[in-house]
Amino acid sequence: MSEPLSEPVVVVGTDGSRAAAAAVEWAAGDAARRGLPLRIVHAVDRMPYEIARYPIPIEDQLDRAGRRILEEAAQAVREIHPVVRVVPDLIEGDPSRTLRREAAGAAEIVVGNRGHGGFAGMLLGSVSMHLAGQVDVPVVVVRQGLRVPHGLVVAGVDGSAEAEAALTYASEEARLRGCRLLVLYAWQLPVHTFAPEITYDVDEVRRAQEDYVAEMLAAHRERYPDLDAEMRAVCAHPVPALVEAGEKADLLVVGSRGHGAVGSAVLGSVSRAVLHHAHCPVAVVRPPRRS
Repeated sequence: MSEPLSEPVVVVGTDGSRAAAAAVEWAAGDAARRGLPLRIVHAVDRMPYEIARYPIPIEDQLDRAGRRILEEAAQAVREIHPVVRVVPDLIEGDPSRTLRREAAGAAEIVVGNRGHGGFAGMLLGSVSMHLAGQVDVPVVVVRQGLRVPHGLVVAGVDGSAEAEAALTYASEEARLRGCRLLVLYAWQLPVHTFAPEITYDVDEVRRAQEDYVAEMLAAHRERYPDLDAEMRAVCAHPVPALVEAGEKADLLVVGSRGHGAVGSAVLGSVSRAVLHHAHCPVAVVRPPRRS
Protein backbone atom coordinates (compact mmCIF):
# COMPACT_ATOMS: atom_id res chain seq x y z
CA MET A 1 0.00 0.00 0.00
CA SER A 2 1.37 3.43 -0.93
CA GLU A 3 2.45 5.68 1.91
CA PRO A 4 0.47 8.94 1.62
CA LEU A 5 2.63 12.01 1.00
CA SER A 6 1.59 15.65 1.14
CA GLU A 7 3.93 16.72 -1.67
CA PRO A 8 4.53 15.56 -5.24
CA VAL A 9 6.93 12.67 -5.68
CA VAL A 10 9.10 11.26 -8.42
CA VAL A 11 7.81 7.75 -9.14
CA VAL A 12 9.98 5.03 -10.67
CA GLY A 13 8.97 1.48 -11.56
CA THR A 14 11.45 -1.32 -10.98
CA ASP A 15 11.61 -5.06 -11.55
CA GLY A 16 15.27 -5.60 -10.63
CA SER A 17 16.54 -5.59 -14.22
CA ARG A 18 19.51 -3.55 -15.42
CA ALA A 19 17.21 -1.25 -17.36
CA ALA A 20 15.17 -0.68 -14.22
CA ALA A 21 18.36 0.08 -12.30
CA ALA A 22 19.19 2.75 -14.88
CA ALA A 23 15.70 4.20 -14.45
CA VAL A 24 16.07 4.23 -10.65
CA GLU A 25 19.41 6.03 -10.91
CA TRP A 26 17.97 8.63 -13.30
CA ALA A 27 14.89 9.15 -11.12
CA ALA A 28 17.02 9.52 -7.99
CA GLY A 29 19.10 12.22 -9.65
CA ASP A 30 16.00 14.11 -10.73
CA ALA A 31 14.42 13.79 -7.29
CA ALA A 32 17.60 15.23 -5.77
CA ARG A 33 17.58 18.15 -8.20
CA ARG A 34 13.90 18.87 -7.54
CA GLY A 35 14.10 18.34 -3.78
CA LEU A 36 11.31 15.74 -3.91
CA PRO A 37 10.86 12.28 -2.38
CA LEU A 38 11.39 9.24 -4.58
CA ARG A 39 8.75 6.52 -4.62
CA ILE A 40 10.13 3.21 -5.91
CA VAL A 41 7.33 0.91 -7.05
CA HIS A 42 7.37 -2.81 -7.74
CA ALA A 43 4.14 -4.38 -8.99
CA VAL A 44 3.43 -7.98 -8.03
CA ASP A 45 1.23 -9.34 -10.79
CA ARG A 46 -0.10 -12.70 -9.56
CA MET A 47 -2.33 -13.35 -12.55
CA PRO A 48 0.18 -15.47 -14.56
CA TYR A 49 0.54 -17.82 -11.58
CA GLU A 50 -3.14 -18.29 -10.75
CA ILE A 51 -3.54 -21.31 -13.01
CA ALA A 52 -3.47 -25.07 -12.54
CA ARG A 53 0.18 -25.57 -13.46
CA TYR A 54 1.16 -23.68 -10.29
CA PRO A 55 -0.56 -25.94 -7.73
CA ILE A 56 1.26 -24.55 -4.69
CA PRO A 57 0.84 -21.02 -3.30
CA ILE A 58 3.70 -18.75 -4.33
CA GLU A 59 2.43 -15.46 -2.91
CA ASP A 60 5.13 -15.43 -0.24
CA GLN A 61 7.85 -16.06 -2.82
CA LEU A 62 6.62 -13.22 -5.01
CA ASP A 63 6.40 -10.87 -2.05
CA ARG A 64 9.89 -11.78 -0.80
CA ALA A 65 11.36 -11.28 -4.25
CA GLY A 66 9.58 -7.95 -4.58
CA ARG A 67 10.79 -6.72 -1.20
CA ARG A 68 14.34 -7.72 -2.08
CA ILE A 69 14.15 -5.82 -5.38
CA LEU A 70 12.85 -2.73 -3.60
CA GLU A 71 15.47 -2.86 -0.87
CA GLU A 72 18.31 -3.20 -3.39
CA ALA A 73 16.97 -0.25 -5.36
CA ALA A 74 16.51 1.86 -2.23
CA GLN A 75 20.03 1.05 -1.04
CA ALA A 76 21.46 2.06 -4.42
CA VAL A 77 19.69 5.41 -4.16
CA ARG A 78 20.92 6.02 -0.62
CA GLU A 79 24.50 5.42 -1.73
CA ILE A 80 24.45 7.94 -4.59
CA HIS A 81 21.89 10.47 -3.27
CA PRO A 82 21.73 10.15 0.53
CA VAL A 83 19.62 13.32 0.87
CA VAL A 84 16.74 11.88 -1.15
CA ARG A 85 13.83 10.51 0.88
CA VAL A 86 13.09 7.02 -0.48
CA VAL A 87 9.62 5.47 -0.23
CA PRO A 88 9.57 1.84 -1.45
CA ASP A 89 6.18 0.39 -2.37
CA LEU A 90 5.26 -3.23 -3.06
CA ILE A 91 1.89 -3.10 -4.79
CA GLU A 92 -0.23 -5.95 -6.09
CA GLY A 93 -1.66 -5.50 -9.55
CA ASP A 94 -1.09 -4.99 -13.24
CA PRO A 95 2.02 -2.82 -13.90
CA SER A 96 0.25 -0.40 -16.24
CA ARG A 97 -2.65 0.21 -13.89
CA THR A 98 -0.34 0.41 -10.89
CA LEU A 99 1.82 3.15 -12.37
CA ARG A 100 -1.19 4.95 -13.75
CA ARG A 101 -2.65 5.16 -10.23
CA GLU A 102 0.67 6.37 -8.88
CA ALA A 103 0.62 9.24 -11.39
CA ALA A 104 -2.11 10.92 -9.33
CA GLY A 105 0.41 12.20 -6.80
CA ALA A 106 3.51 12.27 -8.98
CA ALA A 107 5.63 15.03 -10.47
CA GLU A 108 6.74 12.51 -13.11
CA ILE A 109 6.99 8.77 -13.74
CA VAL A 110 10.25 7.09 -14.75
CA VAL A 111 10.54 3.63 -16.32
CA GLY A 112 13.26 1.54 -17.93
CA ASN A 113 13.22 0.64 -21.60
CA ARG A 114 13.24 -3.10 -20.98
CA GLY A 115 12.60 -5.34 -18.05
CA HIS A 116 11.22 -8.61 -16.81
CA GLY A 117 8.61 -9.69 -14.32
CA GLY A 118 6.48 -6.84 -13.02
CA PHE A 119 7.56 -4.28 -15.59
CA ALA A 120 8.40 -6.28 -18.71
CA GLY A 121 8.69 -4.66 -22.11
CA MET A 122 8.66 -1.06 -20.92
CA LEU A 123 9.80 0.51 -24.19
CA LEU A 124 8.91 -1.92 -26.93
CA GLY A 125 5.85 -3.31 -25.19
CA SER A 126 2.61 -1.68 -24.15
CA VAL A 127 3.35 -0.30 -20.68
CA SER A 128 5.36 2.82 -21.56
CA MET A 129 3.10 3.62 -24.50
CA HIS A 130 0.07 3.18 -22.24
CA LEU A 131 1.50 5.56 -19.65
CA ALA A 132 2.69 8.20 -22.11
CA GLY A 133 -0.70 8.27 -23.75
CA GLN A 134 -2.90 8.32 -20.66
CA VAL A 135 -1.29 9.92 -17.62
CA ASP A 136 -1.18 13.66 -17.05
CA VAL A 137 2.40 13.82 -15.77
CA PRO A 138 5.66 13.55 -17.75
CA VAL A 139 6.77 9.98 -18.45
CA VAL A 140 10.52 9.46 -18.76
CA VAL A 141 11.81 6.31 -20.48
CA VAL A 142 15.44 5.47 -19.68
CA ARG A 143 17.68 3.13 -21.65
CA GLN A 144 20.33 1.12 -19.89
CA GLY A 145 24.00 1.58 -20.70
CA LEU A 146 26.85 3.95 -19.92
CA ARG A 147 25.96 7.59 -20.59
CA VAL A 148 28.50 10.37 -20.93
CA PRO A 149 27.16 13.73 -19.69
CA HIS A 150 26.78 16.24 -22.51
CA GLY A 151 25.30 19.16 -20.61
CA LEU A 152 22.40 19.47 -23.05
CA VAL A 153 18.62 19.06 -22.94
CA VAL A 154 16.77 18.94 -26.29
CA ALA A 155 13.13 19.96 -26.68
CA GLY A 156 11.24 19.04 -29.84
CA VAL A 157 8.60 21.64 -30.74
CA ASP A 158 6.00 21.99 -33.49
CA GLY A 159 3.71 24.82 -32.45
CA SER A 160 1.14 22.69 -30.62
CA ALA A 161 0.00 22.90 -27.00
CA GLU A 162 1.85 19.63 -26.46
CA ALA A 163 5.07 21.25 -27.65
CA GLU A 164 4.55 24.18 -25.27
CA ALA A 165 4.28 21.73 -22.38
CA ALA A 166 7.39 19.89 -23.57
CA LEU A 167 9.35 23.15 -23.79
CA THR A 168 8.32 24.13 -20.27
CA TYR A 169 9.44 20.77 -18.86
CA ALA A 170 12.69 20.89 -20.85
CA SER A 171 13.42 24.44 -19.67
CA GLU A 172 12.94 23.42 -16.05
CA GLU A 173 15.16 20.35 -16.50
CA ALA A 174 17.90 22.47 -18.10
CA ARG A 175 17.65 25.00 -15.27
CA LEU A 176 17.87 22.33 -12.59
CA ARG A 177 20.83 20.70 -14.31
CA GLY A 178 22.59 23.97 -15.08
CA CYS A 179 23.01 22.91 -18.69
CA ARG A 180 22.18 24.17 -22.18
CA LEU A 181 18.77 23.90 -23.85
CA LEU A 182 18.33 23.24 -27.56
CA VAL A 183 14.87 24.00 -28.94
CA LEU A 184 14.56 22.02 -32.16
CA TYR A 185 11.84 22.55 -34.75
CA ALA A 186 12.01 20.12 -37.67
CA TRP A 187 9.80 21.23 -40.56
CA GLN A 188 9.05 19.95 -44.04
CA LEU A 189 7.80 21.63 -47.18
CA PRO A 190 4.15 20.80 -47.95
CA VAL A 191 3.54 18.26 -50.69
CA HIS A 192 0.50 18.97 -52.90
CA THR A 193 -0.62 15.80 -54.62
CA PHE A 194 -2.94 17.58 -57.02
CA ALA A 195 -0.79 20.65 -57.58
CA PRO A 196 2.82 19.48 -57.91
CA GLU A 197 3.72 22.64 -59.82
CA ILE A 198 3.52 24.75 -56.64
CA THR A 199 7.01 25.85 -55.63
CA TYR A 200 8.41 27.40 -52.47
CA ASP A 201 11.25 29.73 -51.61
CA VAL A 202 13.08 27.47 -49.16
CA ASP A 203 15.05 30.33 -47.62
CA GLU A 204 11.88 32.31 -47.06
CA VAL A 205 10.15 29.35 -45.45
CA ARG A 206 13.20 28.69 -43.29
CA ARG A 207 13.26 32.29 -42.06
CA ALA A 208 9.57 32.07 -41.21
CA GLN A 209 10.14 28.87 -39.21
CA GLU A 210 13.13 30.37 -37.40
CA ASP A 211 11.10 33.46 -36.52
CA TYR A 212 8.38 31.23 -35.13
CA VAL A 213 10.79 29.28 -32.91
CA ALA A 214 12.45 32.51 -31.76
CA GLU A 215 9.07 33.90 -30.72
CA MET A 216 8.23 30.73 -28.79
CA LEU A 217 11.61 30.74 -27.07
CA ALA A 218 11.37 34.44 -26.18
CA ALA A 219 8.36 33.77 -23.98
CA HIS A 220 10.27 31.11 -22.07
CA ARG A 221 13.33 33.34 -21.68
CA GLU A 222 11.21 35.64 -19.53
CA ARG A 223 10.58 32.76 -17.13
CA TYR A 224 14.15 31.45 -17.33
CA PRO A 225 16.32 34.55 -17.93
CA ASP A 226 19.58 32.81 -17.01
CA LEU A 227 18.99 29.78 -19.21
CA ASP A 228 21.55 29.14 -21.96
CA ALA A 229 19.09 28.36 -24.75
CA GLU A 230 19.56 27.93 -28.48
CA MET A 231 16.92 27.64 -31.17
CA ARG A 232 17.29 25.59 -34.33
CA ALA A 233 14.84 25.16 -37.20
CA VAL A 234 15.79 22.45 -39.69
CA CYS A 235 14.16 21.27 -42.91
CA ALA A 236 13.95 17.56 -42.08
CA HIS A 237 11.59 14.87 -40.87
CA PRO A 238 11.24 15.35 -37.09
CA VAL A 239 12.05 11.77 -36.07
CA PRO A 240 15.60 11.48 -37.49
CA ALA A 241 16.27 15.11 -36.57
CA LEU A 242 15.30 14.54 -32.94
CA VAL A 243 17.03 11.18 -32.67
CA GLU A 244 20.24 12.66 -34.07
CA ALA A 245 20.08 15.61 -31.67
CA GLY A 246 19.49 13.17 -28.83
CA GLU A 247 22.79 11.41 -29.51
CA LYS A 248 24.57 14.29 -27.76
CA ALA A 249 21.90 15.09 -25.19
CA ASP A 250 21.27 14.09 -21.59
CA LEU A 251 17.52 14.26 -22.13
CA LEU A 252 15.18 14.52 -25.12
CA VAL A 253 11.72 15.99 -24.48
CA VAL A 254 8.72 15.60 -26.79
CA GLY A 255 5.01 16.26 -26.50
CA SER A 256 2.25 13.68 -26.36
CA ARG A 257 -1.01 13.92 -28.26
CA GLY A 258 -2.68 11.20 -26.15
CA HIS A 259 -6.15 11.86 -24.75
CA GLY A 260 -8.66 9.81 -22.77
CA ALA A 261 -9.14 6.07 -22.70
CA VAL A 262 -7.58 5.51 -26.10
CA GLY A 263 -4.68 7.85 -25.45
CA SER A 264 -1.96 5.31 -26.17
CA ALA A 265 -3.45 4.70 -29.60
CA VAL A 266 -3.03 8.36 -30.50
CA LEU A 267 0.29 8.99 -28.78
CA GLY A 268 1.57 10.47 -32.02
CA SER A 269 3.82 8.95 -34.64
CA VAL A 270 6.74 11.24 -33.81
CA SER A 271 6.67 10.60 -30.05
CA ARG A 272 6.23 6.88 -30.60
CA ALA A 273 9.13 6.66 -33.08
CA VAL A 274 11.41 8.75 -30.88
CA LEU A 275 10.70 6.45 -27.92
CA HIS A 276 11.74 3.48 -30.02
CA HIS A 277 14.89 4.93 -31.57
CA ALA A 278 16.44 7.53 -29.26
CA HIS A 279 19.52 6.47 -27.31
CA CYS A 280 19.17 8.99 -24.49
CA PRO A 281 16.39 9.24 -21.89
CA VAL A 282 13.15 10.50 -23.45
CA ALA A 283 10.48 12.49 -21.61
CA VAL A 284 6.96 12.48 -23.07
CA VAL A 285 4.95 15.42 -21.78
CA ARG A 286 1.23 16.15 -22.00
CA PRO A 287 -0.27 19.63 -21.68
CA PRO A 288 -2.49 20.38 -18.66
CA ARG A 289 -6.07 19.26 -19.01
CA ARG A 290 -8.56 21.96 -19.84
CA SER A 291 -11.09 22.53 -17.09
